[in-house]
Formats: sequence, structure tokens, C-alpha cells
Amino acid sequence: MNRPPLHQAGLHLRRNIANKLMWVCCIGATLIALVPLGMIMFYLLDKGLPNLTLSFFTQLPKPVGEVGGGMKHAIIGTLELIGIASAFGLPIGLLGGIYLAEFGNNKIGGVIRFTADILASVPSIVIGMLVYTIVVLPRHQFSALAGGIALGIMMIPTVTRTTEEMIRMVPMALREAALSLGVSRVRTIFTVVITAARGGIITGVLLAIARIAGETAPLLFTAFGSRYFSTDINKPIASLPKQIFDYASGPYPSEHAQAWTGALVLVSLILILSAAARYATRGNARMVR
Repeated sequence: MNRPPLHQAGLHLRRNIANKLMWVCCIGATLIALVPLGMIMFYLLDKGLPNLTLSFFTQLPKPVGEVGGGMKHAIIGTLELIGIASAFGLPIGLLGGIYLAEFGNNKIGGVIRFTADILASVPSIVIGMLVYTIVVLPRHQFSALAGGIALGIMMIPTVTRTTEEMIRMVPMALREAALSLGVSRVRTIFTVVITAARGGIITGVLLAIARIAGETAPLLFTAFGSRYFSTDINKPIASLPKQIFDYASGPYPSEHAQAWTGALVLVSLILILSAAARYATRGNARMVR
């Protein structure tokens, strides 16, 4: 039985009102979520921008109490630690995510997922103490290698779970089309499926890098920190988070100013990497659809 036109008009009006109300709520929630980020960036720019000079990137710290200097050693050290962590954690995380998505619908896959979820919730300082026990103590030395391993362990669960979810989003039709042409399953995974999910996987990798880039606690037990420039993976190495922590907890105003500038550089580095990855993978979302 057809509804009266008046009833249909009223229902249409209520749906439009509900739709616009939810749209306003979504926009409002998004703006509320962006407010803390905007406040942090504004405060960092206000405090850190005045000391953001070329010497900050090219000079080492001045002796304690002297004004000037930079964080060249800490910037290079952070990049080195991220590189070591990526070399250790990314292959494990990516291969683990591929296995879970394509072959993990069994008890072993369930155990791996549970382990990854537990590892993601472990405090970073506990991971630092673990690496201190198994890497630093036997070698009797703090090192960049130990710091990279600790950060790499932190990357594994994020990369694993993100890779799994992104691969699962790839339409089954792509797999079936490749298999129907006689392509092996392994080649299908690495040439078709991963290519289609590449944008999401890169986003997951960046999330993992963003998490470890600002970690200080595990580095206290592993890389330890240094006021000198070094790229030797077998020796203590400086990092931006550790240097910021040391300067912020010190009594000298000049070091406080350097800490704000270091925080601005660290946050800017993460934002630039995220924006570059989004730009480079902007076409992959359409491929998955």
C-alpha cells in the first residue's frame, strides 16, 4: 500500500534534518580533534622558531652554560636510529602482515595476532629494559645498534597489523584475475596484491616511524645519548628525543630554548614525511576501490 504524499514529505524532511545534523556533528568533532594539534603547533612555533637557524642543523652543542650551538649530532642520530629500526622491524612486520592476511586463518595466525596486540601495548620502557638485558649487558656497551633494535621491536606490531588490514581490503577479484592467468600465488601477492595495497601499507609504516621517532624511554637503556657527533652503530649515539629531554630538564634558559626548537624540528619531520607519503601514494586508494 502506497504511503500518502504528506507522510512521505514529512519522512523526507526528517531524514534531511537528521543527515544535516550528523554532518554538522562530524565536522564539529573533526574541528575539536584538530584544536589540540593546532595549539601544539602554534606553541612550538612560538617557542622554537626564534632559535631555528642554520647553526642549529650544522653545529654541535656548546659547553654547558654557553649560549648557541645546535643539535646536528642529535638530528643525524635520530635518522640513523630510525634507519636501523626500519631495517630490523619493517621486514618482520611486513612479512608477518602478509602471512596473516593470506595464510593466517588458523591457530598459528591467531597466536601471531594475539602476540602482536600484546606487544603493541607493552610500555616502551619495558622494551628498552629487554634490549638492555639481551644486547647491552652481553656487549658491556650502550650503542646505536641496541637503540635501533629496541625501536624496531616497537615498530613490528603496528606494521604487522596495518599490513594485514590493508591487504585484506584488496578485492578478491584482483587475486582471482591473476591466478586465472597462471600466475603463482606468491607472485600474485607480491606483484598484484601488495601493489594495490601499497598506499595503506606505507601509511602504516609512517605511523610506526612516527611512534618511534619521539620515544625517549627505550633509548635511556640502549643508545644512552652523547654530546658528541658519532655514526658508529657500536657506540652511544645522540637522538632528538633524548637531547630534548636533557635540555628541558636542565637549569639553563638557553638549553630550554634549544629544547623547544628541537621539538619543533622533530614534529616537523614527522609531518613532512606523512605529507610526502600521502602525495606519493594518492593514486593507490582509487586502485583498491
